[in-house]
Amino acid sequence: MPKGSLNVSLKGADDIFSTEESRQEQQREQVQQIPIGELFPFKNHPFKVLDDESMQRTVESVEQYGVLSPLIARPRPEGGYEIISGHRRQHAAQLAGLDTLPVIVRNMDDDAAVLLMVDSNLQRENILPSERAFAYKMKLEAIERTVGRPKNVGQVVPDYFGKRSTEVVAEGTGESYKQIQRFIRLTNLVPELLDMVDEKKIAFNPAVELSYLDESQQRDFLEAMNDTQNAPSLSQAQRLKKLVQEGHFSYDVAFAVMGEEKKGRAGQGGHQKRHPAEILSPQLHPETDGGRHHQAAGTVAAQTAAAERTLTYTVTKDPMRSFSFAIKRRKAYEKQRYLYHPLRENHH
Repeated sequence: MPKGSLNVSLKGADDIFSTEESRQEQQREQVQQIPIGELFPFKNHPFKVLDDESMQRTVESVEQYGVLSPLIARPRPEGGYEIISGHRRQHAAQLAGLDTLPVIVRNMDDDAAVLLMVDSNLQRENILPSERAFAYKMKLEAIERTVGRPKNVGQVVPDYFGKRSTEVVAEGTGESYKQIQRFIRLTNLVPELLDMVDEKKIAFNPAVELSYLDESQQRDFLEAMNDTQNAPSLSQAQRLKKLVQEGHFSYDVAFAVMGEEKKGRAGQGGHQKRHPAEILSPQLHPETDGGRHHQAAGTVAAQTAAAERTLTYTVTKDPMRSFSFAIKRRKAYEKQRYLYHPLRENHH
């Protein structure tokens, strides 16, 4: 038979050794149009979807061009699909009135899905500290579960060439493994304090120190912070952490620490801190109260100055031993400053 009459179709190596399962997997990797109503957010998704200016720009882009980059999702046992990557695109598509979205559907276990979800979202430009904190924590836990090791932050992971688990999390983030650990500490903050970190009302490093306070202590600190109208410096947060470790923490202690004068702020314009004594009792007129003239008003200024000096010295110079004395001086200060306080039993 002439060679030209042969019609032989040779399969490539990939076709020869591929299985039916792998061919089905390749088919599933194709982009599908999925109804928006069948797409659900990832469980405990740490990244916030906000209706801000950036979202409005995304909506306008979707209205004009559609969703150009497909979402990644996995099937849910109860039906529908769980979004792994593309939560913001889905929300923008909803606001733009789209009915379906392009989606790549993958079968993934929980840990693999967490790793992909975190890595894909960390590529965004603007990420809040709280988002990074919970994302890093989720990735760390997924890595440690994957290698079958107990949950111990910073442990050495054998399957990653002897690297610490936090070093594996840090890869590709531009952060050191110690910075990853600090971010994860933020997950111990109560929501109100964590929101303040996102809003830049509390700096990152002081927030890390405050994360060592338990929930009750954090709420006492938050009250003291609000009462003194001061944000904590790093040194103040470190001292509060040390006081907690030594068993000396209380609301009064936090109030005294937060009421201290910060270096470089005296005499500056704009918002200024208030001395703790200015918040201890209601402000009264220096000379009259309800029509009653204060005969002792002339001596109050000198007494007040002395009390302020004693209170400030006690808190700043000997913070570990003299808080009880500081509280006593604070009460004495109140009596000296407000000789005719309407709530006192001996006022005339």
